[in-house]
Amino acid sequence: MTSVVVRHQGQMAFSGENSSGQSVVMDSAAEVGGQGQGIRPMEMVLLGLGGCTGIDVVSILQKMRVPFDRFEIAVDGERADEHPKIYRHIRVRYQFWGEGLDSDKVWRAVSLSQDKYCSVSAMLKQAATMEASVEINGQRVEKN
Repeated sequence: MTSVVVRHQGQMAFSGENSSGQSVVMDSAAEVGGQGQGIRPMEMVLLGLGGCTGIDVVSILQKMRVPFDRFEIAVDGERADEHPKIYRHIRVRYQFWGEGLDSDKVWRAVSLSQDKYCSVSAMLKQAATMEASVEINGQRVEKN
């Protein structure tokens, strides 16, 4: 079982701590009573997705012996207009830099993460459509 503790810090701010003692600050926007001093909870969802799929992709590429110099994931989500304002569409852009990167292997790693291994992705797909794209050295590469 996974457990975390969330503690009210005043106004709309909360701290979250995992069982290992790492923490994060969450807050809301000023227009709803916060001070914007932390990550908003729905942003945390997108960060969780990026972290989950990123860990998968790095692990898979290491097993494939595919080195890279740099790797970033940009995640954007479009939310419903009405409450509870869940994510309806999420875009995940995987950006890699390095010499001689094999786009087929990179796409394979991304696909395995999105379709098989990333539990956050699997949960979010229950509510939102998701799309992925891959860029290598600034150039978008299509999936074969």
